[in-house]
Amino acid sequence: MLVKERMSKPVIWVRPNLPILDALKLMQREHIRRTPVIKDGEMIGIISDKDLLNAGPSDATSLSIWELNYLMSRIEVGDIMTTDVLTVTEDTPIEEAARIMVDNKIGGLPVMRDGHVVGLITETDLFKILLELMGARESGLRVTVQAPVKLGELAAITEALAEAGGNIIAFGQFLGEDTETRTVTFKVKGIDEEMIRERVGPLVVRITDMRR
Repeated sequence: MLVKERMSKPVIWVRPNLPILDALKLMQREHIRRTPVIKDGEMIGIISDKDLLNAGPSDATSLSIWELNYLMSRIEVGDIMTTDVLTVTEDTPIEEAARIMVDNKIGGLPVMRDGHVVGLITETDLFKILLELMGARESGLRVTVQAPVKLGELAAITEALAEAGGNIIAFGQFLGEDTETRTVTFKVKGIDEEMIRERVGPLVVRITDMRR
């Protein structure tokens, strides 16, 4: 899966001379948490709702409400935007975009094509992918096992499920409890818990969780 398949578009963007209060209202109205800053057709920065909220005065200020409003109205997006922006392209694998976000502790990345912003890939987009990957919106028997790390193990599990009449809705592999195992979680229909224990139990180290 590539970024272009799941990025948010069209992109809502702002100009650097937009007052931050107007930018915050825009984000709240459009239900977004970050937006690129564009000048003369090129991205020069990015701004987040957190940046806008942090730009306000502290609770300890002695300024009056009129003075505060005046000062806030003078601050523009370009004054507080982040200029060193990490980006990805449309053809970046989705897991690479996720790695960049996690490693740099950021919630979204502009997606570029020929020097122009064509989309945004955000943590919300990644959460939606996780929902699909784990079959969160579909009913079924959800099973987690600790499987040994050996050639053909996953094929053996899926074959056992198919032979028992199970219809696999979701199937994921994750780091195990140690270097000798992998955590495997799957959701399946058409098969009960007893059959899972009978068919899959002998193939794995242990079944750690089973629920509908």
